[in-house]
Amino acid sequence: MSSFTAQLILVAEPEERGGRGVFRVHQAFTYEVGHLGSGDVVTVPAGFRTDLCSIPAIARPFVPIAGRMAKPGLIHDWLLEIGDPRAHDIFDEALGVAGVPRFTRTAMVLAVCLWARWREFRKLRPDPAPLSAP
Repeated sequence: MSSFTAQLILVAEPEERGGRGVFRVHQAFTYEVGHLGSGDVVTVPAGFRTDLCSIPAIARPFVPIAGRMAKPGLIHDWLLEIGDPRAHDIFDEALGVAGVPRFTRTAMVLAVCLWARWREFRKLRPDPAPLSAP
């Protein structure tokens, strides 16, 4: 079974990002993908800044960013930062390791997949032509 192989130590930063707190990783944090001993290790370096789970405001009362969600959220943010195509799959796996129920995991993974598609769509969509003066 996969495993978080280090203690997560975060420092709260004084700023916010989109109404969410920002945290800095105090010491490198690792997660072993697949199973313990697989050698496939994700290491989030000390100093990396994250908002943990980017939960829309309407869902925040139901899905907290702290507790079981913090470690998988951090791993997912790092994998997105470095452009790892396995980010969503590893996020799903890490949520399971953290003990997040299957229904919640599925909803969260679906949400991040839709969010990623939306970001790609917005990148591909051309900017609207400026309005010309009469």
